[in-house]
Amino acid sequence: MSLTILTSKDSAHDPAQWQARVDLAAAHRLAVKDGLHEGIFNHFTLAVPNTDDRYYQIPFGLHWSEVSASSFMEVSYDGELLLGKGEIERSCYCIHAPMHRLSEKASCVLHTHMPFASALTRLQDQRILPVGQTELAVSMQTAYDDHYAGPASNPAEGERLLKVLGDKTILLMANHGAVTIGRTVAKAYDRLYYLERVAQVQLYAMWTGQPLHVLSQEIVDKTIAEFKDSPRYYDRSNAKNHFEALKRILDREQPDYKE
Repeated sequence: MSLTILTSKDSAHDPAQWQARVDLAAAHRLAVKDGLHEGIFNHFTLAVPNTDDRYYQIPFGLHWSEVSASSFMEVSYDGELLLGKGEIERSCYCIHAPMHRLSEKASCVLHTHMPFASALTRLQDQRILPVGQTELAVSMQTAYDDHYAGPASNPAEGERLLKVLGDKTILLMANHGAVTIGRTVAKAYDRLYYLERVAQVQLYAMWTGQPLHVLSQEIVDKTIAEFKDSPRYYDRSNAKNHFEALKRILDREQPDYKE
């Protein structure tokens, strides 16, 4: 695969753009470590800082364990390759470009078929159940697309998904997978990470065959009200600390993600 190699000294990139590349590369590598990836498929993208017409996307065919800061192409919201070399994977463009273009909250868009969350989407009822504290924190930010519409081959699908998402930041997609969005890579990845953990715990609890200890609606309402008053839970203000900790692991084990 032929790639255009960029460096932090490249005049085409200001410091904010290079840091954005580093963070998005870290998210790809961490998704491999955390078991959230599907080989060369699925998509992590980020609007290019200090621009209003483009986003970062890896060339199709690159394994996520190979992604580094210099790997990303810049793709316009019209689907034109603006910088870099490689194939623009169509479904990535159709899902992500409309979200970046239409929502300031969707600076970062992460779409995966991660196993536990995707398993939930295969159930008749894919809802996150009110059976624990983390579940409530995640569920209050989660919307549900209950009608699989086939592969994303038209940008109208990204527009539709954004409407389903509404004012939420997490989307479970029936018979498909998940999307999380955020104003930063840290927030979007934090949401993806905890969505998968919540799905894993719920499925483990269901697999015991024992009755689930479902919280009362009174406790659910009280807890969510308290969460909404706490930026740590509602706006994921602690996501940066989480993501920086995860990047420190990469700094020790896979420092080439920054190249």
